[in-house]
Amino acid sequence: MKILGISGSASRYSSNYYLLKAIQSYAEGEHAMSVYDLLPNFELFTPDRLKNGVPQHIQIFKNQVLDADAIIICTPEYTHNIPAVLKNMIEWCTASGEFAHKRILPITFTPIAPRGEFAMSSLLMSLQTMDAKVVSQLPLYKTDVDIEHEQIILPEDIRDIIGAALELF
Repeated sequence: MKILGISGSASRYSSNYYLLKAIQSYAEGEHAMSVYDLLPNFELFTPDRLKNGVPQHIQIFKNQVLDADAIIICTPEYTHNIPAVLKNMIEWCTASGEFAHKRILPITFTPIAPRGEFAMSSLLMSLQTMDAKVVSQLPLYKTDVDIEHEQIILPEDIRDIIGAALELF
């Protein structure tokens, strides 16, 4: 199965990116997974920009979404919401329908519980609007994993949870 991981962080190499890379390593051999981390490069969505055509790098991203069998979106929570770069990506994809009927696993990855609840709620509302098929939702916390030199080590219990979530795809 082809899985596209999308880091919703405004920081290109954030802990959300490294979590997706850890999931990619874990899924290796069973699934082909790539991680997209360039949302901060997207121009701000406006209807006028859309009338002028979708920029090439955004169209390439949209094609990656269409080509994927499933999507994992991993996001932090900023001011009780999803980051603006993730919301902007959603805006670029809403009318064109790339996420329609696409199997999605949303993950919030934040420092400690209960942070992430508002971001998850916001993301789920947006995914519902785009007619995506949310297979589950997974709140994870930095206290759940080991972080060593910008690499995330998934403990066995977290690997089991992620493995069960991937089986839902």
